[in-house]
Amino acid sequence: MSDSTIQPGDPPRVLAQTGIPGFDAVIGGGFTPNRLYLLEGAPGSGKTTLALQFLQEGVRNGDPVLYVTLSETEEELRDVAASHGWSLDGITIRELNPAGNSLTVEDHYTMFHPSEVELGETTKAILEDVQRINPARVVFDSLSELRLLAGSALRYRRQILALKLFFTGRKCTVLMLDDMTSANHDLQVQSIAHGAIRLEQLAPQYGAERRRLMVLKYRGMAFRGGYHDYLIRRGGLLVFPRLIASEREVEPRLERIASGIPQLDALLGGGLDRGSSTLIIGAPGTGKSSLAAVYACAAAQKGENAALFIFDESVKTFMTRGSGMGLDLQSHVSAGRLVIQQIDPAEMSPGEFIHRLRHEVDNRQASVIVIDSLNGYLNAMPEERFLVIQLHELLTYLGHAGVATILISAHQGLIGSQMTSPVDASYLADTAVLMRYYETRGEVRQAISVMKKRSGTHERSIRDFQLSADGVHVGPPLRHYRGILTGVPVETPPDEASR
Repeated sequence: MSDSTIQPGDPPRVLAQTGIPGFDAVIGGGFTPNRLYLLEGAPGSGKTTLALQFLQEGVRNGDPVLYVTLSETEEELRDVAASHGWSLDGITIRELNPAGNSLTVEDHYTMFHPSEVELGETTKAILEDVQRINPARVVFDSLSELRLLAGSALRYRRQILALKLFFTGRKCTVLMLDDMTSANHDLQVQSIAHGAIRLEQLAPQYGAERRRLMVLKYRGMAFRGGYHDYLIRRGGLLVFPRLIASEREVEPRLERIASGIPQLDALLGGGLDRGSSTLIIGAPGTGKSSLAAVYACAAAQKGENAALFIFDESVKTFMTRGSGMGLDLQSHVSAGRLVIQQIDPAEMSPGEFIHRLRHEVDNRQASVIVIDSLNGYLNAMPEERFLVIQLHELLTYLGHAGVATILISAHQGLIGSQMTSPVDASYLADTAVLMRYYETRGEVRQAISVMKKRSGTHERSIRDFQLSADGVHVGPPLRHYRGILTGVPVETPPDEASR
């Protein structure tokens, strides 16, 4: 089903929520009750953890629940729960161990509907538990064991169909786990199930493993398509729904955020516009991060909230450097108006990064967001070719929220015309600020200029730029030079410069 299955005005559905942060938002609010669902994924992807959270939510709602395990013992399940700080009180656990004496050769035809064949003693006990406690939620872990017991694809499909009919008639919401260890992974259960969800675990060449999930199908329900990153941490799964910018349609305020430095604000036509994005490009050390910090501090000084996400340096280094320029970062951080987060691209997925950013915008109403830098953000992407698409969605979302977004991109190289950028995001940003080194009279100096601004006029001049203990200084236009952007300008006579 597409995301447009449910239309505005449709009556609300009573859904079986999972209690997993972010997951219910992905599947449209929860599971449709009294249906059978498939949860598939390789070992270690978090299927058992998700299933236990699903049952715990049922216990919190006062529902009887049942966990049928064919591949793990009750002791192992309790160890999993203990690792998350959970108690399994209220969850009935039934072990079905195909090994040893629990299943004889004659019992290999188990798990059929009672009207078709005689069930083995173990299976009878399970169904007796179902009839006795009348569970509202049931988990089967895992289908790979049933597949082995069935012996053939036809018998396996009949078992799944029989189970589906058996539990549907008893008003049960059933979650079947499949570890996808079969050599020939078939789609039979996907076709039978009301919904199917796949968990994936990726192993990048460097850094921590990445996990993501996708809804393969969900009949009659609007769900959020595509891949969604998730974490397994103490307390269970935490899912980060994929960002969809069109979900937030807010008219931004037509205001500007001034830096408090007259020459800088004049260069930018009065300051940064709310709901716009600004890309600051330049070589390392030209003052890009310092310039962004000036605007974040200016917003905090007015009582607004700002957030900086730093990829390339530590928070301590950033704070020390800001203090050396006279920026009172610490007082704004202590007051809660300024948040500085260090992002480790080797340990954090793009979905988690977007989740943190959305928290600052949605929960703290941040008016200024700084991403420092796109080079670090690029390293956090498992597939670099989709970075520009994600950036477009992110900037659109922030624009709808009325946030002034500052992106920083570091050039490779220090000076001259051979400087390149690892990602070209200049066409995505509303404003582009270029910062360069240039050589003059035996000194290396810095220059700043605005290359474009979609939302209004700006200065076309190139100004001198300096960082000192007194802060950021923007000098007069460098009219007595030409060729500054090449890095080696030529000084022009006064009469020529005045033309």
